[in-house]
Amino acid sequence: VQLQASGGGLVQAGGSLRLSCTGSGRLFNGYKMGWFRRAQGKEREFVAAISRDGGTTFVAGSMKGRFTISRDNAKNTVYLQMNTLRPEDTAIYYCAAETNSGSYFRTAPYEWTYWGQGTQVTVSS
Repeated sequence: VQLQASGGGLVQAGGSLRLSCTGSGRLFNGYKMGWFRRAQGKEREFVAAISRDGGTTFVAGSMKGRFTISRDNAKNTVYLQMNTLRPEDTAIYYCAAETNSGSYFRTAPYEWTYWGQGTQVTVSS
């Protein structure tokens, strides 16, 4: 599957952004989908993941309550709604897909198979 992320930009602290990631190629609903981010000088970190049917989600602790992941399989798209943004949320955000059939979500970047190109999110203070 090929992934294309969009929706990044510059926003003031406290603001919101919605990222989108559209997939093409093989059946989109065959993949668990996730978002990761990489801040300058830091390792890529897990943000959120969603099951194939969208019924189960998992958001990393520091972002829980502020970020929401969702998907629309009819549109081959996964979303990341980010609210109450903070300067420390500044990073390049990547969407990813993987085919693990287990009920758990993998959080290590190396465990995810397909990656989008990333979209920059900058939060000013």
